[in-house]
Amino acid sequence: MQRLVIITVGKTHSGKTTFAKALEQQLHNSLVIDQDNHAEFINTYYQALLPKQGPNTIKYAITQTIVDYAVHQTNLHLILCNSNRAHQGRLDLIAHFRNQGFISILVHFDLPDHVLQARVAVSQRSTAIFRSASTFEEVLIRQQAESHHDDVIAPIEGEADHLFVIQNADDVRSVTQAIIRIAKSLGASG
Repeated sequence: MQRLVIITVGKTHSGKTTFAKALEQQLHNSLVIDQDNHAEFINTYYQALLPKQGPNTIKYAITQTIVDYAVHQTNLHLILCNSNRAHQGRLDLIAHFRNQGFISILVHFDLPDHVLQARVAVSQRSTAIFRSASTFEEVLIRQQAESHHDDVIAPIEGEADHLFVIQNADDVRSVTQAIIRIAKSLGASG
């Protein structure tokens, strides 16, 4: 059976986690791997191991270990739920999964910044995932500034086997149904 890897792309509070959890419930034999869970785990139990500056290498190592285990020890479809906004990082991730025989799907959450700012303003999400920021507003401001970097670009057709764009809440249902149809077309359970 061919497996899917669904990779979310988007800024904070764009709906990636909500979408991933809902898709997991509808796409049989699937698993969400969310780096925010790993960050909260490290911040709660292993804070002394966090780097003082630079990339959060321990978070990435834990995520990679979980991904490797899921790829090699299960037959699950994988839903990778994190921002994935860097173009080269996405290409490397997709290439890795293609080499493992996965069909790749990108889901780009392309909501207007004013919608994200409104969501952040009333957010009740835990900030236990943070290492350097103290609020989601800080994260959004940083992500908005990063949008001007050369490597932070929206996904384009051909980057993955399938690309879907979510621009508002109404798109979620149709994208979810399309992914389930893709799974069924592969002979996978959906």
